[in-house]
Amino acid sequence: MTEKQYEELPKKPIDIKIEGDKITLSSEEFKSNIVTTYNKTISLPYANFIIQKNPKFNHKKVKKLDLNDFYFTYSDLETVVDDYQESLEVDLLDIDATVIGLGMANPNKEKSKDILNDLVDIYNEYAIKDKNTESKKTKDFIDDRITLISRELGNVESDKEKFKIDNNIVDIATEAKMNLAISSETRRKSLEFDTQIEVSRMLLNYIDNQGSSYQILPTNIGLDNSSAASNITAYNKLVIDRSRLLENATPENPLVKEITKDLIGLKNALRESIQRYLINLNASKRQVDGENSYSGNEIQQVPRQEKLFRNIERQQQIKENLYLLLLQKREEAAISMAMTDNKARVVDHAYVLKKPVSPKKMIAILGAFMFGLLIPFALIYLRGILNNKLVSKHDLEKFTTTPILAEIPRLYKKDGEVITKNDVSPLAESFRILVTNLSFMMPKKEGAKIIFVTSTVKGEGKTFVSVNLALALVSSVKKVLVIGSDIRNPQLQRYNIAMKGAKGLSEYLYQEIEDTKEIIHPSGLHSNCDFIYSGVIPPNPTDLLQNGRYSQLLDSVKGDYDYIILDTAPLMLVTDSFLISSVADATVYVTRSEITEKGFIEFANSNIQSEKIKNVGFVLNDVHKTNFGYGNQYGYGYHADEKKWWQKIFNR
Repeated sequence: MTEKQYEELPKKPIDIKIEGDKITLSSEEFKSNIVTTYNKTISLPYANFIIQKNPKFNHKKVKKLDLNDFYFTYSDLETVVDDYQESLEVDLLDIDATVIGLGMANPNKEKSKDILNDLVDIYNEYAIKDKNTESKKTKDFIDDRITLISRELGNVESDKEKFKIDNNIVDIATEAKMNLAISSETRRKSLEFDTQIEVSRMLLNYIDNQGSSYQILPTNIGLDNSSAASNITAYNKLVIDRSRLLENATPENPLVKEITKDLIGLKNALRESIQRYLINLNASKRQVDGENSYSGNEIQQVPRQEKLFRNIERQQQIKENLYLLLLQKREEAAISMAMTDNKARVVDHAYVLKKPVSPKKMIAILGAFMFGLLIPFALIYLRGILNNKLVSKHDLEKFTTTPILAEIPRLYKKDGEVITKNDVSPLAESFRILVTNLSFMMPKKEGAKIIFVTSTVKGEGKTFVSVNLALALVSSVKKVLVIGSDIRNPQLQRYNIAMKGAKGLSEYLYQEIEDTKEIIHPSGLHSNCDFIYSGVIPPNPTDLLQNGRYSQLLDSVKGDYDYIILDTAPLMLVTDSFLISSVADATVYVTRSEITEKGFIEFANSNIQSEKIKNVGFVLNDVHKTNFGYGNQYGYGYHADEKKWWQKIFNR
């Protein structure tokens, strides 16, 4: 592919359709389709390219491959670079070693190898370039200074020669040997200070000559000041960093401005450091010169010419020492430039793994398998979290310590709503369990035992439980009376439609009827089971229930029945049931699966703890067969339904 300079790149993909050797290119941005063949140059506004056929491709082995399902897109340089940067991986192979690993996940194996190898090569090139920049700047500075010092040294030697000719001096040192021995030490020290002062001044002048530019400062020029040397190293590093940033940024870039600010600070600090160093050198030199002057007074006999000649020699020695030092530093800089080893050494060149890194087949299969296993458990877990209704006996046990007397199974259209004699259905068995458990709660006393049936809200099955509990208790020798005590919402008539509108509890409480026998009616379900219906719905049920007539009614019928079941109003909605709850020997608190909210159980617990209702046991009504607890989940007799294995697991 050959790219072209084009302002607007394509935004839509280009579809490729292959029919034999005929290739058709189409796109929403094309005015018309392009028809071509293999190995023929295709010219587009932004690129020229050729489509080549892989001679190893065998379409018969890849039957599922649709040759009409090819397309390609064109990306700009920045997008491609971003993609490669995202696919590049850099890892520290060993925390205790300086070895890093470079990797790239890309479908093009050869291109990935070339990118990684070139990346290391370019890194080394930049590292060598940065290193040589500092060395070259140092060498150029030394060369300039050598040229200047050579000229000054020649002038000093000419002055020395002229002085000897003018004064006819051959060997002054021999004549002043004894006196000069005393001052030799002070001259040596003075010479060292002069050398350092000259080097410091040259460096200071070089810094001042830079002005507002930022260039590499020379290093290793013989300056004996560790503070200045460290500042020069830090300054040179910032200059290199700034130059590298300016390759891709403007001077107004925040990072460039920050480095420039640091450079200004370092330059000022370096200047102050050298100036302080010069002050100290001058002070030390004055002290040494004082000592040398004292020695000079001891050699007053030395001719005046000797002093002048000594000054010329001193200047010559300073220049010679400085010249030799610069020559040495120039050689060191040249050696440093010549030693341009790669900063990064390649341990292993880029290579392609034998197996693809993505997608990993086993991980994908294992992930799909685990995901498939987690879905049902997640759904069950979410259903448990989001469902605020009681479902099973286990749910009810979590919210109360009150005994659970029984679970009543859900009824279907084919099932009867009331139990019958010799009934062995799950419904009949559940009420027999209720009767058995209830018998342990009932007090031992003479006369009728009063059972109070209630719930939290309507629709939980109080009347259904009351009627079937009565049928489970009744026998040829046991008589049961059910009193419809919910006079706001009567439901007992549903079990004997013919008695709809019959007089009952309301009329007795109103004192319209005095004889209880007028309101007691056969249930029509069993000869020893009678009903007292609620009667007409009164406007003031609360007043009627607390006028004392309800207790009189119970006292008048206790002698005729073994059990009296009170089908009452829901506790949360009205206060009616609390007015008569004290007469109960036991309380059956009805809850309904998938209807009763879990929060309602706290309401029930509160009333139980405050003893507004007494001797309480819960009944969970309308339980689906898959949600039965350990009471009925194994079935009974020939009417039990065998559970599937997964139902047994989810009910644990």
